[in-house]
Formats: sequence, C-alpha cells, structure tokens
Amino acid sequence: MDYMSSGGEEEEEDYYCSDHDSLENEDSDSQWPPPKASSSKVITQESLLAAQREDLRRVMDLLSLREHHARTLLIHYRWDAEKISAVLVERGKCRLFTEAGVPMLESHDPDCSVSTSTTMCDICMEDLLSSEMTKMDCGHCFCNSCWTEHFIVKINEGQSRRIICMAHKCFAVCDEAIIRNLVNKRHPDLAEKFDWFLLESYIEDNKMVKWCPSTPHCGNAIRVEDDEFCEVECSCGNQFCFSCLCEAHSPCSCAMWELWTKKCREESETVNWISAHTKPCPKCHKPVEKNGGCNLVCCVCGQPFCWLCGGATGRDHTWSSIAGHSCGRYKEDHEKKSKRAKRDLYRYMHYHNRYKAHTDSFKKESRLKETIQDKVVVLEGKDSQLRDFSWVTDGLYRLFRSRRALSYSYPFAFYMFGGELLKCEMTKEDLELKKHLFEDQQQQLETNV
Repeated sequence: MDYMSSGGEEEEEDYYCSDHDSLENEDSDSQWPPPKASSSKVITQESLLAAQREDLRRVMDLLSLREHHARTLLIHYRWDAEKISAVLVERGKCRLFTEAGVPMLESHDPDCSVSTSTTMCDICMEDLLSSEMTKMDCGHCFCNSCWTEHFIVKINEGQSRRIICMAHKCFAVCDEAIIRNLVNKRHPDLAEKFDWFLLESYIEDNKMVKWCPSTPHCGNAIRVEDDEFCEVECSCGNQFCFSCLCEAHSPCSCAMWELWTKKCREESETVNWISAHTKPCPKCHKPVEKNGGCNLVCCVCGQPFCWLCGGATGRDHTWSSIAGHSCGRYKEDHEKKSKRAKRDLYRYMHYHNRYKAHTDSFKKESRLKETIQDKVVVLEGKDSQLRDFSWVTDGLYRLFRSRRALSYSYPFAFYMFGGELLKCEMTKEDLELKKHLFEDQQQQLETNV
C-alpha cells in the first residue's frame, strides 16, 4: 500500500515516528502536524559514509585506535558505541579487543622484515623476498599471493566484514587497507565489492539503522534514536514500522499485525468452517461433507464411517442403526465446537469487512493528493494576493493518518478483545468494560473521519 504524504519532508520525517496516533483538538490554533523533536533520520546513499564515519570517529577517540580497528569493534558489537563503552568498563580493554578480534599490539610495518633476504611462507612453503610478504597487526606473516587468495575466497563467500588471519587459532581481523590493496591488484571489482560490504555493514549490522523497505528500493535507510516500537517515514514517502519493516500498522502491535496478515492470507476461517461442517475420514483423514440424511457416510477412499461420532463402521445399516455400531449418547463437545466455529467465523467477518472497507477508502482518498495539489497551484496562480493554502494539505495529511489508524483499529480490537493474546491479564468484566470504551472511541473517530 502506498501512503501519500503532504507538506515538507522535514515535517513528515520529524513527526511520524510516534507510538500513538491521535487527532489534534479541532479548536487548537497550532499547525498540523505539530512540531516535534526529531527522533528519526533519513540516511541517503550520499550521507551513508558520513554517518558511518561519525561513529568510527567516536570509537577512535575513545580508545585511540586506527580506523580499521574501530570498524572491527563496531561491526562485532553491531555498531553500538554505548555497548563498547559498557564492555570496556565491565571487562577491560584486553577482553574487549580479544572478543572482537582486534590485536592488542599493533604492527605498523606491513613487511615481515626490512632486510632483502628471502623468507619462507608457511602456507605455500615457498621462499620469497620480504617485499613479497605481508605481516598483519597480529604478527603473522604470509606471502601476498596466499593472502590475496584468502581474501578473494572470503569476499566471494560474503564474509568480508570480518576476514580473520589465516594462522592456526588466530582470530585477529585483517587490516582492511591491506585487503583492499592486495585484492585490487588482481580483481578491482572485488575490491569495490569489499568496500561496499564494509559500508553496508553500518546498516546491516546496526540495530538502530534499517533499510527503507520501499519497492522498488529507494536506496535510503532510517536511523532512530532508540530501538523501541515506532513508525517512521522515509523521504521517498514510504511509511513503515521500524520494528518489523511492515507497513505502518498502529494501533496494532507487530505481533497482532503478523497474526492478522497471516489470517487474511491463509483464510484460516475457511479452515475453521471446514472443521465445523465436515468430519475427517478415519482412514485417510481427508475432510468429508455429509450430503444426505443417512448417518452412514463413505469417503472417496472407500472407508465407511459414522457421521455422528466419526468412528469407522461396516457398510450394513438400516434407517436407524449401523451394524455393530452405536453412539447414541450425547457428546456436548461436538455441539460446542460447531457453535464456537460459527461464532468465530461471524466475528472475524465483522472485523475484516470493516477493516477492508476503510482500507479501500484509504486507497481511493490517496488519489486526492495530486488532484488537490494541482488545484492549489491553479488557485495560487489566479489569486493576485499571496495566500497560504497549507491548510488543505494539512487536512489531507490528517485524513490519511486518521483513516489508516481507523482501518487498523479493527484487527487491533479483534485480537485485544478476543482473548487470543490477553487470556490471563484481565478479568472478563474488565475486558468487557474496556471493549465498550474502545468501541465508543472508535465510533467517534469513524464519525470524524
């Protein structure tokens, strides 16, 4: 579903990240949407590098590290600088570096030796000049050819964010500058791919930043100040839930929305109807519907069984009995199951029909945006005096948000007051009271929309 937006991008971006959608008082003189401190930030492809360097610089200053070591720490701790500070205080610098694969002693000399003598590579077992060998910060030294092959394999496997040393039981992460230089000599395209993986890590491994799930992908990402449930809006106009990356679905929680979409997609109530109006064959377990008056039914697999109890029988029978079979005792469970299935089906249809009606209305109302904006442009051109028509777009924005919240209030009510999610948290009386209060508020919102 494409959500239409109005007003400047900066207003939408600042306002939309909110847990609770509410209508502003009609008598208020403040503008819509009201000003609010920014809680989310759009990161474009151009600003991605700058956003990443900001966190890198913070860790570099904190621990006096080089950039690639700071990046190794941030990738290991999912770009959470506060987590790095906490581990530093709790476990110490040595434990912090060891767990992330950062060597304690840095070797700034990339060559194994300053002499021109030959050195044997422990991987390929060849004697090579020192200029053809490279030493990592961990102190291990191998030939450039072996290093390059190792890097190429890891990049192709998608493990380029943390390429560790080839030495046995060494878990130090290799210097990204050395990786880039060696790979670039043989495969420049892989070197570019390696750089992109490092840059992409800021989003893929960062719990505070996520890609915009727009289709086709706009290339933007969203950063939030905290990881609690919130809904955000990208500069491309796509509005989505930051927690589950689905379309914005408040007041439904992510769990409610997942259950609702699954229920609508799989038509689970159809299965519920089948379970109420059919009986499983005792042999092949396929559902069988009764199409006659006799209680002896026969499955397509050839198995006869009693419709009343579902037990397998023989074929001999009269109008009143089946040979060797009797189930005349009343079983309350079957009667209750049928009534409950019918009730659940009607209840689901009630909420789904209203949810669908408001969703369809939202789609049709969304088409008003371009039409009204064109008319505003014409009015502004005709009027000799400068006039402000922002109240029109603000009204549209309010309509879209209110309609959407109203639409999703029905699946919210379906689960909140159905007992599926809150079986033990409220008494029956409290649940009924809250249900009536919610429905009163819902009807007021529906009237206003």
